[in-house]
Amino acid sequence: MSQKTKIIVSVTNDIYTDQRVRRVCEFLVANNYEVTLCGRQLKQSKTLPQTAYKTVRFKLPFTKGAKFYAVYNIRLFFYLLFHKADALLSNDLDTLLANSWAKKFKPNCKLYYDSHEYFIGVPELIAKPKVQKFWMRIEQKYLPKTYKMYTVNESIANLYRKEYQKEIKVIRNISDFKTFEQSKTKKELGLPENKKIIIIQGAGINIDRGAEEAVEAIKLLDDCVLIFVGDGDVIPQLKNKVKQDKIEEKVLFFGKRPYAELMNFTTLSDVGLSLDKDTNVNYRFSLPNKIFDYIHANTPLIVTNLVEVKRIVEQYKIGIVLDDFNPENLANTIKSLLNDVELYQQMKENTKKASTELNWDNECKTLKEIYE
Repeated sequence: MSQKTKIIVSVTNDIYTDQRVRRVCEFLVANNYEVTLCGRQLKQSKTLPQTAYKTVRFKLPFTKGAKFYAVYNIRLFFYLLFHKADALLSNDLDTLLANSWAKKFKPNCKLYYDSHEYFIGVPELIAKPKVQKFWMRIEQKYLPKTYKMYTVNESIANLYRKEYQKEIKVIRNISDFKTFEQSKTKKELGLPENKKIIIIQGAGINIDRGAEEAVEAIKLLDDCVLIFVGDGDVIPQLKNKVKQDKIEEKVLFFGKRPYAELMNFTTLSDVGLSLDKDTNVNYRFSLPNKIFDYIHANTPLIVTNLVEVKRIVEQYKIGIVLDDFNPENLANTIKSLLNDVELYQQMKENTKKASTELNWDNECKTLKEIYE
């Protein structure tokens, strides 16, 4: 076998729940790359499962804000500087600075860039114009110099193509989940066996993603339970709201779970929700991981009217797109879908058909073009 290509992959999260990065790393390992994945270590970080690639997590004195990003990029820069690599893979703009600095000292090293979102369009930056301008300068200076770039969907790729006149490939966040060898039952997972399960899952359960409306909607449905499997900025306030309204039996929180267990929850759910709001350009063109997780778990969807999400749902007829998003309409839509047995079963069948086209194997064909 030929000598392996050394590549260092970097993210600012703690690696544990980043399924896109895991899939890319496993692809690289399968294609004769020696992979090291760098992230960060938080107090609440769980032990990583055994992987086919090396993982490194930095312990840092700060966990958020400008100080965190500054310290992380300095720490990452020195790691990249003193470790051999034939290629670097920067995931999102918050790792691009360190990778670009390190690249200057590694002239023969190729720098790849994977943008998981339209970074400067996230709501956290829109609310802080000065911070947004800072990140925009980094993007404008270093993104054009990357060797190859790819992102999560055509809408976001088109935004970058227009801004930088650069060839940009699309690798969608499609699940590599196929089947369970051993799946847990509702009882084993702590789910009620006599209720319909409505799920919101994933690592980005944040503001403006419809979680608050989902909690209000579930109050209007007697035979349903809403579950959150994952984490995000809005979860603490949702827990307080649920406790305040005394609906702990109708809204359940399961936190971050290993991917196989996350998919076990999703498979046992009756409806999957994706309720991002069109409040900023990043959400407008989003295509969340959970869309493909629901498809591969054969779980019909109810989604908000966003370009990329609507296209998938309507093309494959796997769910309902909400034109009017409020708690009452959401509750009525859930009730209507669950009561229409024929339509519901047809949507489940359609998810099976969709999963034969929307699968990770097809995305890997494009990855092979990128990594030659």
